[in-house]
Amino acid sequence: MSLVACGSPPPPPAAASGPTSSAERFQATTWTFDQDSVGGLPAGAAAFTGQWSVRTEQGTPSAPNALCQTASADYPAMQLSNESHKDMSVTAQVKPISGRTDQAAGVLLRIRDAKNYYIVRANALEGSVVIFKYVEGSRSEIRSGAVSVASGVWQQLRGEAIGTTLRGYLGGKLIVEATDATFSEGRAGLWTKADSVTCFDDVVLAPVGGQ
Repeated sequence: MSLVACGSPPPPPAAASGPTSSAERFQATTWTFDQDSVGGLPAGAAAFTGQWSVRTEQGTPSAPNALCQTASADYPAMQLSNESHKDMSVTAQVKPISGRTDQAAGVLLRIRDAKNYYIVRANALEGSVVIFKYVEGSRSEIRSGAVSVASGVWQQLRGEAIGTTLRGYLGGKLIVEATDATFSEGRAGLWTKADSVTCFDDVVLAPVGGQ
């Protein structure tokens, strides 16, 4: 006798359709925030909007510090350094802690300035990873992928830009892929939304396919 399960099986993981590695190579940079002063920004970082600061956070992937955003703003965002690349991967351990409107964690790719960049965002309230572009201070969605995003739990988020291909990963699994040619080069950063209180740790800027 065979048994038939009720409901539909979960969709298989997405498969990358664009290039998966880049010829551009540079030395990876890692931010653990453990050598930065509590209450301030990491060395070399610049906050665009929101309230960003290093703080001691229990259970961080690399103890004792994390970088957290605690204010309410439209799109709290920050740039980690002035290092600029065409193809880039930004990986972060993220923990959306609270927020009634949003519980979002994002990484920024190809930052040109405070009003122009790509966003790869995970949201615990919406259950999605979304690729956005932020052009002259106006955000628009490029593509989204449905996935369970845990609140109050550390998890790995990664954004990639290689040529015109953009990707978003959660927990090492490809969730969403799209193409866009708005920005060809820029810097790395972090992002949240609205009233999200979110912490970040072990952020890595690296070549695509070169971690």
